[in-house]
Formats: sequence, C-alpha cells, structure tokens
Amino acid sequence: MSTVWEAGAPDDPQDVERLVSADVVEEDLEIERSLRPRRLEEYLGQSRVKDNLSILIEAAIQRGEPLDHILLSGPPGLGKTTLAGVIAAELNVHLKTTSGPAIERPGDLAAILTNLEPGDVLFIDEIHRLNRVVEEVLYPAMEDYSLDIVIGKGPAARSIRLDLARFTLVGATTRTGLITGPLRDRFGMAFRLDYYGVEELVAIVLRSAGILGVAVDEGGAAEIARRSRGTPRLANRLLKRVRDYAQVKHASVVTEDVAAEALAFFHVDHMGLDWMDLRILTTLTETFAGRPVGLSTLASATGEEPETLEDVYEPYLLQLGFIVRTPKGRQATARAYDHLGLPSPISAPEQGGLF
Repeated sequence: MSTVWEAGAPDDPQDVERLVSADVVEEDLEIERSLRPRRLEEYLGQSRVKDNLSILIEAAIQRGEPLDHILLSGPPGLGKTTLAGVIAAELNVHLKTTSGPAIERPGDLAAILTNLEPGDVLFIDEIHRLNRVVEEVLYPAMEDYSLDIVIGKGPAARSIRLDLARFTLVGATTRTGLITGPLRDRFGMAFRLDYYGVEELVAIVLRSAGILGVAVDEGGAAEIARRSRGTPRLANRLLKRVRDYAQVKHASVVTEDVAAEALAFFHVDHMGLDWMDLRILTTLTETFAGRPVGLSTLASATGEEPETLEDVYEPYLLQLGFIVRTPKGRQATARAYDHLGLPSPISAPEQGGLF
C-alpha cells in the first residue's frame, strides 16, 4: 500500500519528525512524567513482569530487606524508567536516578552510593554504557554493600572499605548484549519488556486522555494505539499531537476519523511508520535498489546516527517484517515494497511480521 499524506500537512516532513519520533522530546518530559503510573496496579501491560515483581516486592517488605537488584531490558519507550519509579513507590523508599554515561569517574559513583539511605532504589539508565573502571567499583557495592577507596598515591597509598546502606539497584538497557558477564551476574532478576498489544495501548491512551482532559472515544483511542508502534511513550506523544490538532481543527471529541486525519497530518501512516521509517525503507528499496546495505552506509544515506537507527527504528521495522539483517547488511523485504506501492524485485526476501 502506498502512503499518501493529507493535504495541508507541513511542507517538510523533517518539521514534524521531532513531534512523532520515538526519541524523547525535551519539552514534553514534564507532561510525560505526569502520565506515568505510580503503582503496580496503575501500570498497564507487561503482566508477566508485574506478577513477578509483586511477589518479589511483597516478600522483601515482609522480611524487612531491600529488594534484590533488578535488570530491565527492552526497546526504548516501553516503561523501564516508569517501572523503576513504581518499584520505589511500592517499597515506600526514595528513588535516585542517573545514567551510565553520566557517571564518568569512580568518584562520581562513590558520591551517589554514599548518599543512599537504607532501602533506597538507585536507577541507572543505559547501564550498558558504564565506564569499565566505574563498573568494577560497582561490583562490591552490589554484592557486599561496601565501597573500596584508595587514599594517597605510590608507596603511601592505602585502601579503606566504606560500608554502604543496603540498597536496590535497578538497571535499564536497550542493549543487553553489551552488558558484561560479571555485571549481569550480580543482578538477582532480569526482566525483558515486550512491545504492547493494541488493546493494552488503547487502555493506556484512555487513561492518559483522562489525565490530560482530552475527550477521546474508543475508536479514536484505537486509531492512536494502532499507530503507536507497540510503545506507550509514543502512544502518549501521539495523543498529545492529536489533541493539539483536534483543538484547532475540530472542537469536538477525538473520534477515529479525527485521529486518522490528525496523524496523517503529522506524517504517521496507518502502520505507525513516520517520515524517518519511510526514508529508511525508500533508501533500501530505491537508492540501493534492494541490495543489502551496511549499517554505517545506511546511516550516512539517511542522515541519522547508526545507534539511533539500530536502537530506535530498526526494532519495529524488523517486527513488521519490512527489513531483514543479512550477513551483508540490511535489506528490504517484499512486504516493504508492497507497503511503499513498489513492484517487488525477485531478489527481495520474504518476511512475515510478528504483529
């Protein structure tokens, strides 16, 4: 199926890419925080993870002990940061948040750890990007709740051990394979968050609409959910964009037709593909005529960072069966050609979507 943008849409698709991409938009962060659930019962989806966590949290509370360290993995936007906040709220303790790239030196980590109170939850986002020297300092902190500090230099140097408050580390990663074995082994439990189904996303959209005061019916919520790439973060972002469009163009309830019109205006097609997704597919099918393309070459051709392509855009295109990874590079499938309305070459691989 070919993609046709509605008349009246912004002239340059790049102008709206920021509004609907899977990356976090800084100006929306405060609103997004207000939409985050505070308790497990409010957290929609990820039933298996919630059931496991409810048992672990209840057992820790009954014993009066900190929860074991937890590793959360999965694509961006599925609620890893939110889940860390929920864990802290359920334990009735403080949540301290940082990220792997922000901890540059062992002293930075030591300052964070020594300021934790008993039972606190320390959330480290992008934990796979921790400096290796910093990571080694984290090992005894996770295992023995202690911190080894070297004072002085040369022959006069001596090591002292500081006792830390017993805390819970919640690590989040989009790249589980980049976490070293010693660090991964020190987590008591590891959970992978999966893409959300349409029904789960409908419930999330309706909940968020209630918080934002947006009048949306079931059909409108379903239309937003279908185009949200299985990701709650994007569902909330699209809801806000549809709200803006409906406020200006339609002073009424957000129905299925209104939502479809708004999302077409913002260059989000019926399968949730935005301008960059379509540029990736067009580059593979037209620029490189269906031949396999390496990641760095594809990044140069689309003007996007390789890491962003691999972490943000590729997972959904792979799930839909629009691209495949081959030993020679990324290649568009026959389904991608059909979606773009292009004749499929004989060499295009067949691939079934997972949705």
